[in-house]
Amino acid sequence: MFDLTNKRIWVAGHRGMVGRAVVRALADEPCEVLTVDRQSCDLTRQSEVESWMADNKPDAIILCAARVGGILANDTYPADFIYDNLMIESHIIAAAHQQKTEKLLFLGSSCIYPKMASQPISEQALLTGDLEPTNEWYAIAKIAGIKLCQAYRKQHGCDFISAMPTNLYGPYDNFDLQSSHVIPALMRKCHEAKISGSESMEVWGSGKVMREFLHVDDCAAGIIYLLKHYSDHEHVNLGTGEDVTITQLVETIQHVVGFDGTLRFDTSKPDGTPRKLLDVSKINQLGWTHTTSLAQGLTDTYQWFLDNQISKS
Repeated sequence: MFDLTNKRIWVAGHRGMVGRAVVRALADEPCEVLTVDRQSCDLTRQSEVESWMADNKPDAIILCAARVGGILANDTYPADFIYDNLMIESHIIAAAHQQKTEKLLFLGSSCIYPKMASQPISEQALLTGDLEPTNEWYAIAKIAGIKLCQAYRKQHGCDFISAMPTNLYGPYDNFDLQSSHVIPALMRKCHEAKISGSESMEVWGSGKVMREFLHVDDCAAGIIYLLKHYSDHEHVNLGTGEDVTITQLVETIQHVVGFDGTLRFDTSKPDGTPRKLLDVSKINQLGWTHTTSLAQGLTDTYQWFLDNQISKS
């Protein structure tokens, strides 16, 4: 077990949805949390990362920092997604080795798996087939991060591990319709349809594809659990082991928001991967499971949206 007592834990990417959740979760641990903003340290610049790491010497790193976005953003800015993510992870992981950081956890994404992977997707499915074309640039960068951690473990004995979360949602999600993931996009569309008195609401795709969703606070709890209890070569899936169709998801969001209009499915828009359900038996056997139901998580997320986003919309 990796004891967090009196450790200096750097949460890289603390301004993002996952990073914020990890910082909240670490508030209950007997450790010191380190953060740095982009103005003080640009993570895409090797010299800045090395300098900050040398000055602050964290005992452990939770690497949440990444350029992220939905299907549209990934498909529109492929160079940005692969370059920025490769630079961020490479600089931090290499500097962690240089500074003899005791432990590092790299956060990946379930999009690393083949588009047509057998369901549920086990950790062994990595690199067994073609990726989903709309986000392959981001996926390739995340795969490189996993392999970089494994390489430093193999060559230098570094205690670097990787966790692969499923689709996340919750407080501080991105509700911008041009760059958001499915839950915040649908939630905002649904809210705006309700406020405007619309009789219907547009949903991208067929509604038939299936997705798994994990509340970000559950994700943070799983990350900290792995940091404490896991040390091995293979990455670990982090999810619920349960999925729903997009139609079921948007109907649940309708109920939470209070919009009773009809749904219009725009089948000219991409569906993405037909199904993406993670096999979470490995992390369950390690002793961790999620605690937030989808309905409760969506309710909490909508309340956060009402409290924090309306004035900015």
